[in-house]
Amino acid sequence: MRVLIGCETSGQVRRAFRDLGHDAWSCDLLPADDGSNRHIVCDIRDLLGEGWDLLAVMHPPCTRLCNSGVRWLTAPPAGKTRAQMWADLDAGAALFSDCWNAPIERIAVENPVMHKHAKERIRNYQKPAQTVQPWWFGDEAFKATSFYLRGLPPLVATNRLVPPAVGSDAHKRWSAIHRAPPSPDRWKIRSATFPGIAAAMAAQWGGFAMEVAA
Repeated sequence: MRVLIGCETSGQVRRAFRDLGHDAWSCDLLPADDGSNRHIVCDIRDLLGEGWDLLAVMHPPCTRLCNSGVRWLTAPPAGKTRAQMWADLDAGAALFSDCWNAPIERIAVENPVMHKHAKERIRNYQKPAQTVQPWWFGDEAFKATSFYLRGLPPLVATNRLVPPAVGSDAHKRWSAIHRAPPSPDRWKIRSATFPGIAAAMAAQWGGFAMEVAA
């Protein structure tokens, strides 16, 4: 299948689909971390009409869309204005809308739970189909990940682990993403896609697309 992995620099999901033989490409405004020649530096919207069988948008800008950040719309952080916050919201919602309504039969978009102002700006908005955790797929980590799905089934857990007790050293280690201190690379740490989820996407969504096509 021809697969586009949008808003991804790590190459994690692209490689998972490639490992199963798919013609997979990633794109982002930044270059790929792995230096792959199957990564296109561009706005994802420049590629949406190129005849893809499956689109997976992994980390679209969501700072202004997510429910946890709605407070900044009325009380902006230092150095920002309310007008800038609302302009950022409009830009993020427009990108999500363009990906969600792309002329592609099968679409998955990762995004946190949105606040009402974001939902109002999304064309044909639907609730996320599911929220998964890395430990459902064999990775020792906590990171709730919601997927908005069109033409694709929800992911099924492949190697569900037992989370460690709250307060234990293991629980703190599994919470590394949430405990990451402020740094220039914090955004990249928090947007990481774990290998188990990437493999499940390629196997389950890629397999489903091939079955339907057959």
